[in-house]
Amino acid sequence: MKSLWSFLWTRSSVRHDRWRRSLWTQVPSMPACEYLCPTYKGPDYDEVVKLKGTFLNPVLVTHFSQPLLIHDGHMQWLFDHTGKRYLDLFGGIVTVSVGHCHPKVLAAATEQLNKLWHTTNIYLHPKIHEYAQRLAEKLPADLNVVYFVNSGSEANDLAMMMARLYTGNFDIISLRNSYHGASPYTAGLTAQGTWKYNFANGFGIHNAINPDPYRGLWGGHRDSPVQSVRSNESEVVDGVCSSTQKYIDQLQEVLMYSLPKGKLAAFFAESIQGVGGTVQYPLGYLKKAFELVRSHGGLCVSDEVQTGFGRTGEHFWGFEGHGVVPDIVTMAKGMGNGFPIAAVVTTSAVAKTMSQALHFNTFGGNPVASAVGVSVLEVLEEEKTQEKALEVGTYFLHSLAKLREEYPVVGDVRGKGLMIGMEMVQDSTSRTPLSPHLMMQIWDTCKDHGVLLGKGGFHGNVFRIKPPMCINRDDVDFTVTVLRQALQPTNLL
Repeated sequence: MKSLWSFLWTRSSVRHDRWRRSLWTQVPSMPACEYLCPTYKGPDYDEVVKLKGTFLNPVLVTHFSQPLLIHDGHMQWLFDHTGKRYLDLFGGIVTVSVGHCHPKVLAAATEQLNKLWHTTNIYLHPKIHEYAQRLAEKLPADLNVVYFVNSGSEANDLAMMMARLYTGNFDIISLRNSYHGASPYTAGLTAQGTWKYNFANGFGIHNAINPDPYRGLWGGHRDSPVQSVRSNESEVVDGVCSSTQKYIDQLQEVLMYSLPKGKLAAFFAESIQGVGGTVQYPLGYLKKAFELVRSHGGLCVSDEVQTGFGRTGEHFWGFEGHGVVPDIVTMAKGMGNGFPIAAVVTTSAVAKTMSQALHFNTFGGNPVASAVGVSVLEVLEEEKTQEKALEVGTYFLHSLAKLREEYPVVGDVRGKGLMIGMEMVQDSTSRTPLSPHLMMQIWDTCKDHGVLLGKGGFHGNVFRIKPPMCINRDDVDFTVTVLRQALQPTNLL
């Protein structure tokens, strides 16, 4: 039987629209911002919508019932064509790390643009070498060879090839609910049917059961300030969750039944699943999984496309929070603060396998990208961004956990640092995903009041909160107030 909350939320759209308009007088003002947005001078809104429908591929969907026309950004803020300000809590899909148009990063890009845009790496240029060294210094000692590309999909694509070349094996394992890219090569590595097309892909790739403490078979404790409501189904002994071995046994079965014995090329895992809805693993899972994979001859690949560069707070890389050292690390997004740059970092032994044939990336690590990358690393250090992500993120998680206590539709709050997810359900007992219609109502209402949330998870019922890491407690308080208003069922009466 539907809960009262669900009943109230399914009232007519007319009442909902009237309620949304009424909230404008109830929600407090946004935190202050001294930045003045320049006047928009582009084509009008209707013309942009028409151009999109005519010339852009229809697969490029926009967020919200009425898409935003964004034309300017400053740190944690975005501005639409009318000059309205929004708190960006999705960071260009976990990409803007230190802030929109951060002054130092902007200056570095401008200086390099005035000097040299592009030559490709057939010539030496100083920035790529400086950046490679600075990047390698952030990783464990043996991970010291860098290959620059342009996106996370490219990075994972190349990591797959490296692992197969180095081991001489072909089969690869990833976790269900994972997302590692949408290129033809990585389409099989990504284990969500919502991202798959009906063409041959994934040959030699196997997807293991996802060790999810909220939706998984055995629950579990995770590395988060906020535990799942199912944490009481397990216990922690010496830092390892008791459900971990059950999930490891399932991984072992994939190795036993689906692969040639001892013929594994690689195991791919995000430190925290991003597109899948900020899913974390039970304590100790990734360490045991790496040990098992290596015993079968495979390499361990950490996908840090979303979790790298201090976003998880306690560590610079998400894998460090699991107590593991991978053989290959892939990275993108936050490393360029929105500029297209990515990389694969590995050991010299694995990197040498690339010398078996010619390989080249035209734009990877070009002068502007490298200059931006160096400046992002400098900002992260100078502004203590990682430390701020831990402090503000922990405060954010605890604040959202209070909403879980107040509203049964908030099923789970999880994450570390500023890698946060809030899963929405019909009711807390069944954990049935909240309907797309109701998700859209909450999503639109938050947007109307100036808070931009991401949305993801296999069922599209997880609000993804991965903002520029320059947000502060005032921004958190404002967001929670807006969410609390958006979740009030009595406002529909």
